[in-house]
Amino acid sequence: MQSGSERGGTAINDVVSIERQGPLALIALDNPPVNAASHAVRSGLWQAIEALQAEPDTRVIALYGKGRTFIAGADIREFGKPPKDPWLPDLCNFIEDCETPVVCVLHGTTLGGGLEVALASHLRVALPGTRVGLPEVTLGILPGAGGTQRAPRLAGVSAALDLITSGKPLAVEKALEHGLIDRIEDGLPRDVALRAAQAVLDGHDRTRRTRDIAVEPDAEAFEAMRAKLKKTQPLLFSPHKCVDAVAASQLPLSEGLKEERRLFNECMDSPQRAGLIHAFFAERAVAKIPEASAKPRDIQNIGVIGGGTMGSGIATAALLAGFSVTMTERDQAGLDRGTATIGKNLEGAVKRGKLSTEGRDEILSAKLSTATELDALADADLIIEAVFEDMDVKKDIFGTLDKIAKPGAVLASNTSYLDVNEIAAATGRPEDVIGLHFFSPAHIMRLMEVVVAEKTSADAVATGFALAKKLKKIAVRSGVCDGFIGNRIMTFYKKAADYMMMDGASPEEIDRAITGFGFAMGPYQVADLAGLDISWAANKRRAATRPAEERYIPIADEICEKGWFGRKTGQGFYVYDADGTRPNPEALAIIDEERARAGVTPRTFSGDEIVSRFVTAMILEATRVLEEGIALRPVDIDAVFLFGYGFPRFRGGPMHTADQIGAAELVRRIETYAQEDSYYWQVPVLLRKLAEGSGTFAEMNES
Repeated sequence: MQSGSERGGTAINDVVSIERQGPLALIALDNPPVNAASHAVRSGLWQAIEALQAEPDTRVIALYGKGRTFIAGADIREFGKPPKDPWLPDLCNFIEDCETPVVCVLHGTTLGGGLEVALASHLRVALPGTRVGLPEVTLGILPGAGGTQRAPRLAGVSAALDLITSGKPLAVEKALEHGLIDRIEDGLPRDVALRAAQAVLDGHDRTRRTRDIAVEPDAEAFEAMRAKLKKTQPLLFSPHKCVDAVAASQLPLSEGLKEERRLFNECMDSPQRAGLIHAFFAERAVAKIPEASAKPRDIQNIGVIGGGTMGSGIATAALLAGFSVTMTERDQAGLDRGTATIGKNLEGAVKRGKLSTEGRDEILSAKLSTATELDALADADLIIEAVFEDMDVKKDIFGTLDKIAKPGAVLASNTSYLDVNEIAAATGRPEDVIGLHFFSPAHIMRLMEVVVAEKTSADAVATGFALAKKLKKIAVRSGVCDGFIGNRIMTFYKKAADYMMMDGASPEEIDRAITGFGFAMGPYQVADLAGLDISWAANKRRAATRPAEERYIPIADEICEKGWFGRKTGQGFYVYDADGTRPNPEALAIIDEERARAGVTPRTFSGDEIVSRFVTAMILEATRVLEEGIALRPVDIDAVFLFGYGFPRFRGGPMHTADQIGAAELVRRIETYAQEDSYYWQVPVLLRKLAEGSGTFAEMNES
């Protein structure tokens, strides 16, 4: 396809050009890779429209994007920087005010400011496959360039509320149904733009200014959405402000835009916006690793050892990503259970619309194979061991793989806690050994810790990150320690919860306080869901090396000794039956017995105190993980907890939260709590240095 300049076009700047076709003019945006609404795009578009509007011979203007998409949103390189004129709100108003009709052609993923530009245009034509959306709420803000005012005028209040408060994109057919676009037309963006402009010139398409459309009152829609958000997102700030902004669309546009801007600025000033922006960038920052320049090994065939919940979940994730998978188990019964689990997982993907029925059938018939012998993994490019947490078992498996696996195969352990260096030493090729710690359910959870042992090669690490990308997961690099980044920190802060439980707070009170902070589940709800037997096994493993000074709480162990492992056995800290979920009275009796045995007089903990101790303990151990180099940067720890442990996204992660609290205040808290337990509550050297120098963890992300 020829460029605008090859057709005699005029370049406004490096990213915007004009092409004249008699009375028609096309404005092309070419700002790879996604035509982000950068200052150059905004400035060039303004200048182009201004120039064309001054030309009496130009009767229709059509705007389109080159490359894979129309404007896909704001330019993330400009986040946090002072805005430059023209602002996007002013540009959208300028487009709408243009005396010459402006047609907008959408293709690819047209989001945020891109859709707001389209809504301000006088006619919208979209190519098949286009997706549109206003995702600003996911960053803690609201559409601030007229999106909350123009979307209700075109789509109605109910549809606009759903679009803006969810942040989810719409398929082009749904956008047409709602009136956000005027029609769908096939072809190349430039060709569609030219035809659409001609149709307007010929009178076949009618243009209109969105501001002139009256918003139909819909009190029920506002009431329903406010009730829904109060129930589902009570802690979030911006979704509720989005509703207020849409409500202002019932005013004249100029007044509604003023209210939108006021509410937008309130969102910008909210700590939640900073947390959500941090979370957004954390997802990208974790890919910056020392091994990033190494070339990943080619992975086509993956072996998975173990057909339990984790192994079958890993196999499912690999199959959905297009890999061929060979799963092994000790016997046919284990294989049958694993295969059935994979089939159930794939059926779930079909129901969610992520996979077709034909795709599922092809995966099961052509991509998945099973065996009861490890010899079947001889041709695998990557082998992932996913058996239970027993070092001797894992070393035996890796010793066998050393003899079976082909040269260059990556040998990975899905261990949650164990020493990957020791596992690697069981082979004669430790450079090929790595930890790939998936989170359950492995085919759904986004986090994967890539655990780098002392002799792991750079290309093996790069392979782990490349695999995560293909699996659509977020990989975080971790060094070797007991529990790596996430489980090590979780094990520590779970002790803080246990201490509060022993000293007077009930599991339910603790869980309620933590969910009130923003976690989806509290620590005892999580423990019951994961299975109390997992931590029980870890406790027994650590018993021989447990320091005498450590205060140990045996309550969970005693619950396990009753055969109660949580949800899977029907009871743990809670009871799970046909009547629902409720505190387990027998577990509460065990707690009372342990308090009496230890001579503890129960005291009352407020919700704020529970959260303070819990979060402070999390930050304390996270700081040690950082000090020891287990995590590369504070943002890596944030990513682990955001994507693997349910840390509330709007709070940005534990290290971002630490900066919000302040290092000096954290030191004060730890020293206060240390008056009760000086062994557990110890100020990390790094945290004290930050407090003394008024430093932040965020500064360490930049170094």
